[in-house]
Amino acid sequence: MARRADKKAYWSNEVTQHSNALDLEPGVFTLDDPEAIALSLKRSAEASTRRKAPPFRSAMSMLTFFINRAGKDLAPERRRVLQAAKEELRKAFGRPSTH
Repeated sequence: MARRADKKAYWSNEVTQHSNALDLEPGVFTLDDPEAIALSLKRSAEASTRRKAPPFRSAMSMLTFFINRAGKDLAPERRRVLQAAKEELRKAFGRPSTH
């Protein structure tokens, strides 16, 4: 069974590193500032020539993917930072707030 878990971990890491959505700046999801995360994702999405969706959608999809794949293993404080980054991403793209 360990092999299957390794394969899952490899799969999600592979998507994060080599997705056609966008090329991420190194360490973007380890930043402590939600605004810095959002601006990094925005830069990556706007610079990508391989994405299939508009920049906002690509950036938000990658952030949501990262949060969902981490699941229950994501520390509560890290989850709060990443959830706040979603709101900052909306601001960066001039989208309406969900709150």
